[in-house]
Amino acid sequence: MLSCEISIARILLVEDDPLLASHMQRRLEDCGYSVCHSRDGGEGLRLAADEHFDLVLLDILLPGLNGLQALQRLRQYRSVPVILISALGGEQDRIAGFSQGADDYLPKPFSMDELSVRVAAVLRRVAYERREWLPAGVDPHLQFDEVRMDISLQGRWAELTHTEFRLLELFVRHPEELLSKAFLYQQVLRRAFSRHDRSLDMHISHVRRKLLALGYTAARLETIWGKGYLFTREGV
Repeated sequence: MLSCEISIARILLVEDDPLLASHMQRRLEDCGYSVCHSRDGGEGLRLAADEHFDLVLLDILLPGLNGLQALQRLRQYRSVPVILISALGGEQDRIAGFSQGADDYLPKPFSMDELSVRVAAVLRRVAYERREWLPAGVDPHLQFDEVRMDISLQGRWAELTHTEFRLLELFVRHPEELLSKAFLYQQVLRRAFSRHDRSLDMHISHVRRKLLALGYTAARLETIWGKGYLFTREGV
């Protein structure tokens, strides 16, 4: 059995299968996490909106409000990292999850070891990023908030997900530098690149759309077909 990283992180588990939820809660608590369990999407959404959690584990197939609907509403006012859980493991289902702002996707069936590793990886990544300060003057047009994990322009927030924030931060740190898909998968998504995995393209599309919605025109995110992406300033 894999060892767990002891942590006091608070986790919200939204899962209607009582047996699976019991196993998950026991394993996470053995790892030192504080776990709050909810059985339906409506209650889970209320808890996630009203209380502080470091991570939400959210099943998709829930009674009443399903996981995707709950995530969509949650993203309107919370940027807490979310790992979606579902027996629906097809590409379109994963894309739907990432398009609503999920940070990771855990397909059923999964082992408790994999659960522990995925949770620890997301929490470790978030903790590291919150310690990181974006160097001053990297881009004076955007304000980066490493605690909120979001950017603002003239007082307006982009409402980025954690993954989108990490992507944009990496691009801004490397202006005019071609970043390959393999590099971005490793640095941001923390997994190997697969040509059949479209999740990175979905995150990039969302970053573009949110920058455009903010009215940000000082730079653009270009696709270099067959090579990767380039964050380039206008007029360069």
